[in-house]
Amino acid sequence: MDSAANPMGLAHFIAHADAVARTLLLILLVMSIGTWSLIVGKGLKLWRAHRAAGDFLRDFWAAPSLDAVAQRITENGVTDAFSHLVHHGFTAVAQHRAGRDGEQPRGLIDAGTPDEFLTRALKRAIAQDKARLDAGLTFLATVASSAPFVGLFGTVWGIYHALIAIGASGQGTLDKVAGPVGEALIMTAMGLAVAIPAAMAYNAFARAQRNTLAELNSFAHDVFTFLATGLKQAPVARV
Repeated sequence: MDSAANPMGLAHFIAHADAVARTLLLILLVMSIGTWSLIVGKGLKLWRAHRAAGDFLRDFWAAPSLDAVAQRITENGVTDAFSHLVHHGFTAVAQHRAGRDGEQPRGLIDAGTPDEFLTRALKRAIAQDKARLDAGLTFLATVASSAPFVGLFGTVWGIYHALIAIGASGQGTLDKVAGPVGEALIMTAMGLAVAIPAAMAYNAFARAQRNTLAELNSFAHDVFTFLATGLKQAPVARV
């Protein structure tokens, strides 16, 4: 069948799309590229961070002392949220001790009891890790919620122009209507194809974030207990 006589399909739709339809297609393309780039990049980062966290926690609980933990962080650096939390705790203890002993001037950041100072430091570490885990989630949520409507707008726009063309030609038979209207519906399919991966990725990353933060908050209580009972001799991890 001659495609010119009965034009159907994605190629014909793109070739004959106007400026509005092409703009919508470009927006969906950018959304799709951004979504898959974020899925791959953030997925790899979370996988590596999960492995690093497992290694650190295993070494942490097997360490004979806090000095051994500090030595590990010094050698390996901050590799995950849990080592970042412990590093903040060590640094806070050393900073408070230096201010108390007069080795450095005290400011508002040093105000409060040692326990309060340590608590603030651990909360700051958790807040920083939460911000890192949040990265990209807003984009995924935006794509998941808006892409179907972008596609729907393209469908409405395509059907509108298809009906105008059909009315001008005076041929309203089913074979003349099905092609243009079917092409217009491609935009809805594209919108869903962009939105579904974004929604699934958002849910997966949000769940991983909740689990990580729950474990991190639980671990912070243990870190606080260890450091608060040894503020006078706790080590400093220099990374």
